[in-house]
Amino acid sequence: MTSSDVTGVFALIDRRLLEGHGGVRPSLAVSVGRRMVRLSPEETRTVLYGPGRNEALRAAVWRQAVTEALREPGGGDGVGRLLVVWLAIPGLYRNLHRILRRLSVERADLEAEAVLGVLAALDVADPGNPDTGSHVIKQAVNRMWAYANRISREVPVVDVAAFADARNATAPPEEQPRSTDGWELHLTPPPRCDGLAATLRFAESHTRREGERLGALAHCAGLPDLVFRARRHEEADLIGTLVLRPREVRR
Repeated sequence: MTSSDVTGVFALIDRRLLEGHGGVRPSLAVSVGRRMVRLSPEETRTVLYGPGRNEALRAAVWRQAVTEALREPGGGDGVGRLLVVWLAIPGLYRNLHRILRRLSVERADLEAEAVLGVLAALDVADPGNPDTGSHVIKQAVNRMWAYANRISREVPVVDVAAFADARNATAPPEEQPRSTDGWELHLTPPPRCDGLAATLRFAESHTRREGERLGALAHCAGLPDLVFRARRHEEADLIGTLVLRPREVRR
């Protein structure tokens, strides 16, 4: 029997059930023939999944567990429904691990979907059906696969609205980081959310801008000395050219 992820919902259910409510652990009274047998949670799982299973006792455990869960009042503590989920968990592991190997899905989300599948199947379960347990587990497995297949086809996209809000947000001047180097731009009037109020014009030569751009790139690449030695003086002869292109453009 495979243990669940300690951070997942299966582990939370395991701790909640075995620790009990108010210090009292739940038990299940099962009628076997003319005898009444009271089983602990661990004993009920052994009946369902242990070696040498007794099919009659197995059916009696599922019948009693489902019956008590459906009888629970709406305002109760839900221990009966929790027990049914706990009993179904070992029957889900094989498909859960198969899905995790094949599809890109978070285990925590998959466990949550499995629990929802068990509860949905429990609402329409027939305690008198000897295959009630298998039906509950099958419905939960189907829900896990449906969720995983749906998620694997989804393509994550950028939240355009949130991205635009963050990009257009203007911090107050006193909150904007100040650098010891570079330039500061002051606008009068200040920029509005719908754009600038006037056209900006930079009175600087194209040659100087390209030179500063090349110098910055060389510094980032760790080649400032090489670029300095390769710079061209006005009176020197042209011995070669250095062309900068965007990375996507072919040479």
